[in-house]
Amino acid sequence: MKKKFLPFLTMTLAIVMMSCGGNKTNGVREAQELSGAGATFPLPFYNAVFENFSQVNGDVVAYGGIGSGGGVRNLRDKIVDFAGSDAFLTDKEMADMDPVVHIPTCMGAVVVAYNLDGVKDLMLTGEVIADIFAGEIKMWNDRRIAALNPDVILPNEAIIPVFRSDGSGTTFVFTDYLTKVSSMWKDKFGAGKSVNFPTGQAAKGNPGVAGVISNTRYSIGYVGSEYAFAQNIPYARIKNTKGEFVLPSSTTISAAASGVIPTDTRCSITNADAAGAYPISTFTWLIIYKEQNYSDRSKEQAEATIDLLKYILSAQVQNMTSEVNYAPLPAKARELSMKNLKTVTYNGVAILQ
Repeated sequence: MKKKFLPFLTMTLAIVMMSCGGNKTNGVREAQELSGAGATFPLPFYNAVFENFSQVNGDVVAYGGIGSGGGVRNLRDKIVDFAGSDAFLTDKEMADMDPVVHIPTCMGAVVVAYNLDGVKDLMLTGEVIADIFAGEIKMWNDRRIAALNPDVILPNEAIIPVFRSDGSGTTFVFTDYLTKVSSMWKDKFGAGKSVNFPTGQAAKGNPGVAGVISNTRYSIGYVGSEYAFAQNIPYARIKNTKGEFVLPSSTTISAAASGVIPTDTRCSITNADAAGAYPISTFTWLIIYKEQNYSDRSKEQAEATIDLLKYILSAQVQNMTSEVNYAPLPAKARELSMKNLKTVTYNGVAILQ
């Protein structure tokens, strides 16, 4: 495959600059250059993983954080080796493509971050969050927010919602949650990678949303938890199905994945009915074609792609997740993913024996 390093790849944070020409990987094959694009939600995790993979395996991975929607488009156009997405593909999306395999890479949380002077502990329910982003709750000292936070002094200021401008798996996860907790949201807006938010300010990518919130007083927005951690932006405790007001952590995110995981791993774990679960938790996936011989890709490139995914599923890498504020995959998700990798072929022959 003639590699098409598009302009977005020059801006990626997850590229390791090293020569691989003529180098062997584990003494078996030539080292390869892999390219992917998609979700910004797991970028901090991928930055570390791809660099470590290059050091361990010799293959170089370049990844463009352009949003889940853009990553899926690039995979559909067959110009990347894999797409990153926080939203699994729908049956309709899969029907419009050659067969694909979803491989979950880690778990994480979408937080509701805010910028309020002096307020470091805010409690919200899903219904209140939905009404804020629908423009029905307009002021910070609204009686419904005040009732949830009786010990907090809330300003008499207009709320500024912040949302994603690009097609985003983070938006899908957030709005998927809102459809489960608010019939109003489900009927008026629904869930999707792009939603017509009626009010507020748009920003590109998780870094963009986090930046706007950090610099805009009285704002509130949804963002991958790592970006709120990195910019030291406070985020709300959110009420789960058990009536607990929960913050995201490796433990509370993992609790959300305690249910049944389907064979293809495509599942939503928002608003999980489990004690201690953070309600806006999610898997994030790398998506590859089941048949790897496309766009003149070589068998060695296909093998390198499988090696990368096996590496991500390893105990070594899964143990890294909590170091960058994500959570490891459940054992069942890893087991199913290894079985799914064994269905990936090159010229119809399984790559992983």
